[in-house]
Amino acid sequence: MNFINKSIVRFVKILPKSIVYIFAKQYIAGVKLSDAIRVVKQLNANGILATVDVLGESVESKQDAINAAGEAIEVLNEIDKNKLDANVSVKLTQLGLLLGEDFCYEQVARIVGRAKELNNFVRIDMEDSPVTDATLRVYRRAKENFGNVGIVLQAYLRRTVSDIEKLNIENAHYRLCKGIYVEPKEIAFKEKDEVRENYLEALNKIFDGGNYVGIATHDKYLTDRAQKIIAERNLSKEQYEFQMLYGVTEKLRDQIKNNGHKMRVYVPFGEHWYPYSIRRLQENPTMAWYITKSLFTRR
Repeated sequence: MNFINKSIVRFVKILPKSIVYIFAKQYIAGVKLSDAIRVVKQLNANGILATVDVLGESVESKQDAINAAGEAIEVLNEIDKNKLDANVSVKLTQLGLLLGEDFCYEQVARIVGRAKELNNFVRIDMEDSPVTDATLRVYRRAKENFGNVGIVLQAYLRRTVSDIEKLNIENAHYRLCKGIYVEPKEIAFKEKDEVRENYLEALNKIFDGGNYVGIATHDKYLTDRAQKIIAERNLSKEQYEFQMLYGVTEKLRDQIKNNGHKMRVYVPFGEHWYPYSIRRLQENPTMAWYITKSLFTRR
């Protein structure tokens, strides 16, 4: 079955983007900022918070990075204008990290500085392992100079618990996820149970330090365990939130919200929707199968 699923995803990759987009819309708000604002308004109306992400990674020029920072600032301005309960997530390779760390920090400072003016918050996403240390350095600079910034850590990396021990001292604001990049076994756990175990160890370590965390997972086993830990520790709702991707496990999302927990949804949008959507399809081959089946059953 795994081979069949992978084959279906490969088939979907060769389809015209216009066809893929019809189904990819489950995972993205749309191409325009107005699409993201519309989705965030809907989420807020249902008692759900949001973090907005302008899709894109690994820019090839400094001007592209400067433009990407400008787009993130535009998102912050629209969030403020529309009085939405939402913040912004950014990827550092989209802001020129591979073109120079200091240059990247300048773009981050523009975004975080504007967010601070608007009494808002910026989340720095974590990418693959070659940029982990640089990402943490840029995050620490922004945290020291502005304060209103958080970091993402990935539970499948073997280093994560050690990173938390250091970051806890600095009063870090976390999003904890499993991680999606393909990494060598020397630095990353590969088995599902290992990743789950490390996720829970990392979560407990964050709570031990009294730090705020976004519990970002669609794994019901982990969300159930997290809710149990929260109850056992008698934690305030001001110490954590749950986070999920737009269009994924919405039934579970609503169950957690209805249990009285804060829920934030990651809302991606933008012209670079295709690579993101293909990753979502790789994680959910059932949707890829649905696309394939629909093509052959159209009348």
